[in-house]
Amino acid sequence: MVEVWGPLIGGLLLLVAGGELLVRGAVQAAERLGVSPLVIGLTLVGFGTSMPELVTSVQAGLSGSPGIAYGNIVGSNIANILLIAGVSALICPVVVARSALRRDAVVMLGVALVFAALAPLVPMGRAVGGALVLCLLGYIWFVIRQERTTAGGGALHDKSRALAEADPALAPSRSERPLARAVIIAVAGLALVVLGGSLLVNGAVALARGFGVSETIIGLTIVAVGTSMPELVTSVIAALKRQGDVAFGNVVGSNIYNILGIGGTTAIIAPSRVPEEIIAFDAPVMVGVSLLLVVFAATGLRIARSEGLALVAGYAGYVWLLWP
Repeated sequence: MVEVWGPLIGGLLLLVAGGELLVRGAVQAAERLGVSPLVIGLTLVGFGTSMPELVTSVQAGLSGSPGIAYGNIVGSNIANILLIAGVSALICPVVVARSALRRDAVVMLGVALVFAALAPLVPMGRAVGGALVLCLLGYIWFVIRQERTTAGGGALHDKSRALAEADPALAPSRSERPLARAVIIAVAGLALVVLGGSLLVNGAVALARGFGVSETIIGLTIVAVGTSMPELVTSVIAALKRQGDVAFGNVVGSNIYNILGIGGTTAIIAPSRVPEEIIAFDAPVMVGVSLLLVVFAATGLRIARSEGLALVAGYAGYVWLLWP
């Protein structure tokens, strides 16, 4: 089994390490080029924890494994809500800002509904992928405009803040380091995530064959949880610091990025159909748990420990249902 688990674990480690280097180099280069710290935080840093999902889904799509590609996206969103938000609430009740609930959580639920509605009707081709990416860019532009005039932020701001607090080196700080050095760091990080994504996909395919289960199940569970590790770490750190609002924003922001950014980019680079298993079961589950999170957050503008326990139990039940 070393031949199976070795590439899988090695790929995950390379993805995490390479993603951090890529974001760090990109942030430093953007600072040297005079990009606004707000824009850096909402784009480069905000996308940092989603880098493993992005590279893995694109690599899986290019390898002809749409089950892993879209299983990773849908499974990561389900894990973000049930597992990560649940664990965060168990550590410290998650306080929810009214603005984050009204704007970002509703957007998260909306994009989940759009994905679930589109998947059975049309292939995830370049036109659909382009539309999803344009929606993400429009959403980021709207958030940047709003946050320039409103103190606090929202889900995208909290997502970048969670990553920056987990690793202060990723926080925009007006670095004076040479541009060439920043570019080299970013390129090295990119090389590592590409290699890590390839290893992870190959390991996942081998694992599916070894266990005699579908690639889709591996993508929805092992790959999805593995690529969601940065979100888990950053949300847990936020919860330990009693910054529940940041943990909530990190989960919501990640789910928006996953569908619009990662799903859109995957469809552009490697067009394919979403597997029937995901259409029939997992996409509706994603919509259902997204709605459940909104309902929990709306009741008293907090997610209590009892609700966190229900979310974690829900994830255990979901995985139990998936595995034969």
